[in-house]
Amino acid sequence: MPAFNFGLVIVVFFGLILLFNMIKVLREYERGVIFRLGRLIGAKGPGLIILIPIIDKMVRVDLRVITYDVPAQDVITKDNVSVKVNAVLYFQVMDSNKAIVSVANFFEATSQIAQTTLRSVLGQVELDDLLAEREKINAQLQHIIDEQTEPWGIKVSVVEVKNVDLPPEMTRAIAKQAEAERERRAKVIHADGEFQASQKLADAATVIATAPNAMQLRFLQTLTEVSAEKNSTLIFPVPIDLLQSFKNFMDKKTAE
Repeated sequence: MPAFNFGLVIVVFFGLILLFNMIKVLREYERGVIFRLGRLIGAKGPGLIILIPIIDKMVRVDLRVITYDVPAQDVITKDNVSVKVNAVLYFQVMDSNKAIVSVANFFEATSQIAQTTLRSVLGQVELDDLLAEREKINAQLQHIIDEQTEPWGIKVSVVEVKNVDLPPEMTRAIAKQAEAERERRAKVIHADGEFQASQKLADAATVIATAPNAMQLRFLQTLTEVSAEKNSTLIFPVPIDLLQSFKNFMDKKTAE
């Protein structure tokens, strides 16, 4: 009787192990790629999966979007500037069968493709384009990487260049360039203001020339503006024509 109970325990034990190996439960975001005697059967799931012990083997595949931080890469741009650039990559398994059968390790393969493509693409652009046209470069990186990973059943949805680390001497040069650009704009704005002021003065001179009394009114307005200030100095504008008449009179007296 005891021997019978011991044998029953052994049978139950192996039965539980067999049942555990037969029944698999896959989550909503998981798929199970089934191999039967080494041959691909296909992907199953989610839910309850029943396998034939010893004969069937299952590989779990996660279908969620994977975020991969591309390590900083040493890049020499088209204008021979050495920079360090890192990026972030978002990709997802779209075909579980290809992701397992077509490549040994789809995550490692995608990461290596991302690193080499980042160096290759950024080496063909100038530093100004790398800093100013970030969206265009991101789209180009996404297209190239996605095209290379498509045979593996991988979809690359987004590639974003995160940081561009410049050498200290290049940072100083860019700061000087920005300062020179601001000074140039300030000089242009100042010159444009002087030009507009000269045009207004020319227009005012034309108006005053057609109405001689306008000059006298302008003199009186100037006196009003000066007297409004609390000072002991009185400035009285003298017409240039009066000085010219006085000069002519003195020249005439001298000649006599």
